[in-house]
Amino acid sequence: MRRPHVTLAFVLALIACDGAGSATPSVPGEAAVGLEQLASGLSFPVHVAAPAGDARLFIVEKTGRVRILQGGQVLATPFLDLSGQVSGGSEQGLLSIAFHPDYGTSGRFVVNYTDQGGDTQIVEYRVSADPNRADPASARTLLSVLQPFSNHNGGLVVFGPDGMLYVGMGDGGSGGDPQGNAQNLGSLLGKLLRLDPDGGAPADNPFVGQAGARGEIWAYGLRNPWRFAFDRETGDLFIADVGQNRLEELNAVQGAGRGLNYGWDVMEGNDCFEPQAGCDRTGLILPVVVYDHADGCSVTGGHVYRGSAIPDIRGLYFYSDYCSGFVRSFRFDGNAAADQRRWADLEPGGGDRNVTSFGEDSAGEMYLMTSNGNLYKIVSR
Repeated sequence: MRRPHVTLAFVLALIACDGAGSATPSVPGEAAVGLEQLASGLSFPVHVAAPAGDARLFIVEKTGRVRILQGGQVLATPFLDLSGQVSGGSEQGLLSIAFHPDYGTSGRFVVNYTDQGGDTQIVEYRVSADPNRADPASARTLLSVLQPFSNHNGGLVVFGPDGMLYVGMGDGGSGGDPQGNAQNLGSLLGKLLRLDPDGGAPADNPFVGQAGARGEIWAYGLRNPWRFAFDRETGDLFIADVGQNRLEELNAVQGAGRGLNYGWDVMEGNDCFEPQAGCDRTGLILPVVVYDHADGCSVTGGHVYRGSAIPDIRGLYFYSDYCSGFVRSFRFDGNAAADQRRWADLEPGGGDRNVTSFGEDSAGEMYLMTSNGNLYKIVSR
């Protein structure tokens, strides 16, 4: 979520007096939108999702619990409680949840967390006989990845349009990718992975059978893809990759981006990083949006809005920044970012501007949450 060498506590303290992003003007849009607060008092919410056709929202707390919002209330008993199994330092914790496309019949879902040793665990669970409680005894580990440092864990699991499970993995942490993981096809770090939810790497993954490469890899050259998303209408892929010292980037590609190289650590954003000049950009995917650290410090990726409640914003991809808390959007035209704008009415503001994540419900309506424990819905005004 953050740039390296900065503890979360320090970032939060910095935010209180930092005015980053305030110079960016609001651009009025055709739609009158705002935020409706749905919940408060959550323990560092970092993700929200819902099974297909389900009216409930499942809220992931970094500290290890999955909570259910049902009928306007957060249920007292967690859906799943892994607080005794997760590490909580730095960028570690319980980081996301994904519901299998057939969840309504199978009850299968997957979580991404860092265990008490700091390593990434991708684990499948099943719901119990109580639809509001998971069965903790049903745990089945799909993948474990050793983490050399406490930051850059990535953290998102998503079922793609093809029914496969996609996993965002950071480069392993520290700063500047000291182990060279992102460009190394023999490492799962610094990658977007694609897994068969029934086990293993799908046979059509791009590097299956290639000597020295891991078959689970779908794309590479990522620093810390904290949040990525598929457009539920087009299937296009959006990856918000957290930058190093200067630049934050948003990538958008048509389709799922099989075998692509997003450039880290040859490049940071659209600039050379290693080497600092004259880098070879051959075959690298350049971001469609870049902003510098005068405007924020850590990009928070969102979703393409495909709900029905606010027709005027359909097709816009929304994103934020963890430090400055702006909310911006663009429309991906298949090649570039068009119609870029800022939405001041969607920014929590004040001391609540640390936007950790966005989320969608089963109908495609969009939500955002903050480190202060608040969950908001984007609504029409």
